[in-house]
Amino acid sequence: MNTTKIALITGGSRGLGKDMALSIVKKGLNVVISYNSNETAALDTVNQITMLGGKCIALHLDTTKVATFNTFKKQLTQELNDQWNTNKIDYLINNAGFGHNASIAETTEDGFDDLLNVHLKGVFFLTQTLLDTLNDGGGIINISSGLARFSFPGYAAYAVMKGAIEVFTRYLAKELGERKIKANTIAPGAINTDFNKERFEQAPQIVDMIASLTALGRVGESDDIGSVVAFLCTNDARWVNGQRIEASGGMFV
Repeated sequence: MNTTKIALITGGSRGLGKDMALSIVKKGLNVVISYNSNETAALDTVNQITMLGGKCIALHLDTTKVATFNTFKKQLTQELNDQWNTNKIDYLINNAGFGHNASIAETTEDGFDDLLNVHLKGVFFLTQTLLDTLNDGGGIINISSGLARFSFPGYAAYAVMKGAIEVFTRYLAKELGERKIKANTIAPGAINTDFNKERFEQAPQIVDMIASLTALGRVGESDDIGSVVAFLCTNDARWVNGQRIEASGGMFV
């Protein structure tokens, strides 16, 4: 039986998810990453982890399609058995997502529903589907945003979803406490990844503005978040539960 713990990261092929995977592997865990459309990026992440001496597999998952979650679960448990002689994971990191910038007046119903399906509905029902695949004593880490605390015009719909995720996380912590499963939220501030790359390139003054609003005087980088997620996947975080941990360098403190 495999004794090394295993973390599943949705949206783990690039950006924050990729750095989470790399940081978690450095803590001695094995990793499963999911990807939606970019298989090439996912395989590149697998190769990088292999070069670090870790073990990683990549599986396709569209988190907007709840009806496919049971099929994904079957594929996941089969791969877990084939690769590590187990049918359980220890940590679930709900990271898959996308950005959306539109004022309240300009937000369309379709745009709202797209955000809802990925950032809230998908997270809720994927977590539900995988509850009996999660080892007792493990953990769930949901990714929120600093935008659930402070406000920037144009991010209302996105921030609403992230605020809901923070509530969901507290309920997970309460309901799963009997199984000693911890549930926490990480809320990144503005991070320099491909998530924000286009906007930063179009308006480089935004980077300076964000840095000026941040106590540590810079925009965040991927490993500023990945290392915090990796910490929550260790026994050092055994008494951290039901918490919202903001990793924003001190924006608007």
